[in-house]
Amino acid sequence: MAKNLVIVESPAKAKTIEKYLGKEFLVKSSFGHVRDLESNKLSIDVENNFEPTYVISDDKKKVVSELAKLAKDAEMIWLATDEDREGEAISWHLEEALELKQDKTKRITFNEITKTAVLRAIENPREINRDLVNAQQARRVLDRLVGFELSPVLWRKVKPSLSAGRVQSVAVRLIVEREREIIDFESKSYFKVVAEFAPDGKSKMKAELNKRFDNQSEAEAFVKDCSNADFKIENLEVKPGKRSPAAPFTTSTLQQEASRKLGYSVAQTMVQAQKLYEAGLITYMRTDSVNLSDTALNASKAAIIDKFGENYSNTKKYSSKTKGAQEAHEAIRPTDFNLQSVDSDQSRLYDLIWKRTVASQMSEAQLERTTVTIDISNREEKFVAKGEVIKFDGFLKLYIESNDDEEDDENSGMLPPLTIEQKLEHSLISATERFTKHPPRFTEASLVKKLEELGIGRPSTYAPTISTIQKRQYVLKESREGNERKYTVISLNGQVSIDSKTEITGAEKNKMFPTDIGLVVNDFLVQHFKSILSYDFTANVEKEFDEIANGQKQWIEMIKKFYSPFHEIVEDTLENSERAKGERHLGEDPKSGRKVFARIGRFGPMIQIGEREEEEKPKFASLLKDQSITTITLEEALDLFKLPRDLGEFEGDEVAAGIGRYGPFVRFGKSFVSITKDKDFTAYDITLDQAIELIKAKKEADKNKFIAEFPEKEIFVLNGRYGPYIKAGKKNVKIPKGTDPKSLTLEDCEKIVEEALNAKKKK
Repeated sequence: MAKNLVIVESPAKAKTIEKYLGKEFLVKSSFGHVRDLESNKLSIDVENNFEPTYVISDDKKKVVSELAKLAKDAEMIWLATDEDREGEAISWHLEEALELKQDKTKRITFNEITKTAVLRAIENPREINRDLVNAQQARRVLDRLVGFELSPVLWRKVKPSLSAGRVQSVAVRLIVEREREIIDFESKSYFKVVAEFAPDGKSKMKAELNKRFDNQSEAEAFVKDCSNADFKIENLEVKPGKRSPAAPFTTSTLQQEASRKLGYSVAQTMVQAQKLYEAGLITYMRTDSVNLSDTALNASKAAIIDKFGENYSNTKKYSSKTKGAQEAHEAIRPTDFNLQSVDSDQSRLYDLIWKRTVASQMSEAQLERTTVTIDISNREEKFVAKGEVIKFDGFLKLYIESNDDEEDDENSGMLPPLTIEQKLEHSLISATERFTKHPPRFTEASLVKKLEELGIGRPSTYAPTISTIQKRQYVLKESREGNERKYTVISLNGQVSIDSKTEITGAEKNKMFPTDIGLVVNDFLVQHFKSILSYDFTANVEKEFDEIANGQKQWIEMIKKFYSPFHEIVEDTLENSERAKGERHLGEDPKSGRKVFARIGRFGPMIQIGEREEEEKPKFASLLKDQSITTITLEEALDLFKLPRDLGEFEGDEVAAGIGRYGPFVRFGKSFVSITKDKDFTAYDITLDQAIELIKAKKEADKNKFIAEFPEKEIFVLNGRYGPYIKAGKKNVKIPKGTDPKSLTLEDCEKIVEEALNAKKKK
């Protein structure tokens, strides 16, 4: 039996550490937290100093039992969980659950899983830091109190099965407020004028007018004046400039850059970063520090000189602007700077981290920026051309940081040789109608950036917060198609011409949209729990957690101060508040004259015709997937009552058209056929003949679906969208590679199904 038992929280981490320690060390995983508050109870004694009651999770009882047995036989137990508050809490829970004695328990941490770091940690053990544990405990208790007391309020006042959380509700509020800004935004058109000149008769030089026109008549007058104007260079301004590299990655900036450059979600980035950390390839991935150790600075300098030369090296230390950042920690960086790429599924993320870290220690890029002012003989306005020449590329040789700015960069790169008073001939002058843009919707990455700016949450909370608000369906992350829009272009190309053109505008890719439920829940919480949803309150709570972690504040006192006024508001809201429906009066139904409302019902967003007080019962219809109670029009609402439409009969069965949760369909008896987007008809105007064509096509497809049938055993060999498979009762089973599905007998199918189920049980 090994003398030393090392406990970490993940099997991958255990595997990596085991390589560095000798035979006297046994490394085991706790598979994360082993204890937590019971999920179906408050588990906090509010009358007795908010004492939490922790239980060993059902899925961890076997793990705890095994670890307890190993701990009993070991001479020394080393708790080697992560170095943050969550990791400290896991170690404390292990100490409590395994009933470890303090004289044979040591706590060790390391920022990277390398041999040097692990052995150094073994040589410098410490005790569990109770302040860090209490900070994590305070967060857990506060969030449980808020969630457990707010959720029943939502069940009674909005809709059953809803839930609320402290940080998540604030994140939803940000998205809702941005959506309201977008809905209230009135886009205005203006005309932007651009000219193309050919100073040397060869290369083109683009210049933009230093004024934008509010209407078409002003723009047209300007372009007409240009047809009789002379153009000359009035001023040339050449200035040296420089660009500095970005700081190494924190959790937040890694999530943002991986989203922009690699298209990763926040959760995807954290999963991949965790794997890189556990494999010993990068430092700890939950950090708000941009600090690099002296070892890292020296190693990156050597790598830069080796790959690019001494003039590309410029060692520098960065300091965090984030409030409460842990400067003692390090930024996310490679553990070995000589390892430029890795052969794993996480290679793209590793490459990004390596380049960003190395670039942060490289020289600034030296630029030459030129601004050309062009005089128009018969107008006061000026054309301005800008050019930028890189004199020394510095860090740009390796890495360029992305940004969220969607505006086009009008800089045209290099400019040809120019002189003051030089006359210019234009090849084209065009005034293009543009439109002011509403504030951009949040992406996952830009939401993380905003939360960080406001001081809300910490590196460990960004990913779970964003996952939770989507899981609860308060927010959807989706892409939406844009709409066609007309715009005007006034051109001077020999003569003045005016053209009307079209463009697609308003397309969104992977943006965060609040759902109707999200909007109504947010409005209710802001109205009744303004202090909890205040950005300042949420940021101040984070500061208090930091103070607890630093031993400057008692966690019980913090919770006491919060709970009493909060509980009073909960009681008052349950007693005195109205039910929240998010009701919006759309107008009157022209047929009956009854009022039409869009609102939230027990089963989600819906339209209601008529009121409950009236003699005739109200009519109800659910909204379609892409409709919202905040934007639906009266006409669109009334259309919902036109469906389902009876179209007639085919082969003795009724045929109807409708719209369900999966989109528009034709119903034929008990069968359904989708009306796909490529059709030139909808559920509102499809004819019986068109419906029959769809039904026939579906029947033909169904014929080809069945390869073999054994109905007596409810076993079928079918063609699926991913290839042939076996359907046995309610279970679907893959057909092994190399097996001809047409040759399968009943016995073959039963054997394949049995083997698949046994393999699943074994796993």
